[in-house]
Amino acid sequence: MLIGELSKRTGFSHDTIRFYEKKGLIAMNKKERRENNYKEYPESVYNKLVLIKTVKELGFTLNEIDEFIKAWGDEDASCSNLTNHLTDKISRVDDQIKLLQGIRHKLNTSLEKCKIDNCEFEKMIPSCIGRKC
Repeated sequence: MLIGELSKRTGFSHDTIRFYEKKGLIAMNKKERRENNYKEYPESVYNKLVLIKTVKELGFTLNEIDEFIKAWGDEDASCSNLTNHLTDKISRVDDQIKLLQGIRHKLNTSLEKCKIDNCEFEKMIPSCIGRKC
């Protein structure tokens, strides 16, 4: 299939598909071209793009997706290989949630102080800004 059909079927733009190819997430055989030199993408590329989309929706970065694909395509691939990737990602997401909860708490504290006219931001800026202290 040509890149246009691949784009329609996967929802990825032409540029994204080319980027993934350049990044090595999908591989094309140089012989897989039509007489007019257009690339003929096999069904296996479509399947890999669907996998990339699925894993991307789980919050994996492109580097993590690359590792995931390598584990998935390995001859010794098993659910335990993929389970480790998923477990690691869950752990990183949990860490991000804790960090964001801390930020949210700080934001709420700052908001409450500002509401009672005790804004901590005004105290952080020296009153001599704009002139020499």
